[in-house]
Amino acid sequence: MARLSMRSADIKPSPVRDMLNVAQRPGMISFAGGLPSPETFAGLDLPPPPRDLLQYGPTEGEPALRARIAEDLGLDTDPDRILVLSGSQQGIDLAAKLVIDAGTTVAVESPAYLAALQVFRFYGARFQIIDRSTPGAGWADAPPSMAYVIPTFQNPSGHCWSAAERQAMAKACQANDVILFEDDPYRDLVYEPCDRTPVCAGLTRGSWIYQGSFSKTVAPGLRLGYLTASPDLFPLLVQLKQAADLHTNRLSQWMVLQYLNDPGRAERLDQVSALYRKKRDAFADALTRHLGNKASWSLPPGGLFFWLTLAGDVDVEALLKRCVERGVLFTPGSHFLAEGGASSTIRLNFSLAEPEAAERGLAVIAELLDG
Repeated sequence: MARLSMRSADIKPSPVRDMLNVAQRPGMISFAGGLPSPETFAGLDLPPPPRDLLQYGPTEGEPALRARIAEDLGLDTDPDRILVLSGSQQGIDLAAKLVIDAGTTVAVESPAYLAALQVFRFYGARFQIIDRSTPGAGWADAPPSMAYVIPTFQNPSGHCWSAAERQAMAKACQANDVILFEDDPYRDLVYEPCDRTPVCAGLTRGSWIYQGSFSKTVAPGLRLGYLTASPDLFPLLVQLKQAADLHTNRLSQWMVLQYLNDPGRAERLDQVSALYRKKRDAFADALTRHLGNKASWSLPPGGLFFWLTLAGDVDVEALLKRCVERGVLFTPGSHFLAEGGASSTIRLNFSLAEPEAAERGLAVIAELLDG
């Protein structure tokens, strides 16, 4: 065996990618990934891109795109503190490289985004669970180095933090010198009134990172996200990106800029939200018909997911195996738990499957739960 780094011993396959591979099987009904509906992909009639975009570009991203992102954010930042990413997953990796050594404590929600947990574990993080009602409890004696949160339409729960919860989180991070890492990829997929003010906007001092994505509102195949950060962290994140990929795809950046500058953008976002609201409501009706007495859940006010707690003591991994044999795929809730262990929870994506397919898939889950 070749001599590999100690860190390589902790490499684990991504549950997300494994499930996406299974989802490609013919006839598979997938509730597993966070895949947007192809109907929502931006279909812009674009002119040929400028040829100079075929050359290397700046690490931070195209100046015009960075200016447009800064204009839209509503945060205390400027174009010089916008870093364009090769998807927001890159931002998670950069933040982890910046903050985490073996044994570093990172505060996370429970449940939390599974791909972020995967990255943090790889770099050696230990986890502390955030209580939204009292964030920062116990931090005075042993504060974490970073707190990672998705306050708006959280993945996987779909929860949208209240104004009070956002203010309490900002206050806790600021009082204990904890880096706040706010991930906000779903903020434009809103179906019900909800406070979507970034938690970072409540910080008057301290260190923070805020990131977003164009995968859910333009097209995931473009692999484009962005982050901004407090002045002390931003230059370091740029340098880490230079060591990773030098710069982000310039053609994707140009395409996203055309979308952001499209006069019909606001109308298109309204249409996307209306489509997803309709799909969410149809999915909720089907859930009630098939799983109304077998699980509990809340109606998500935005985002792409339902988070279900199954009634009784259910072996979710065994259920998943039987469902896959019947052509249905979902994500077990245990993947989203930093503390590990079994869980009678599952995450269901409602954005990809058509209503008829969703109906069939939920019927299969209900039948198998009946034994």
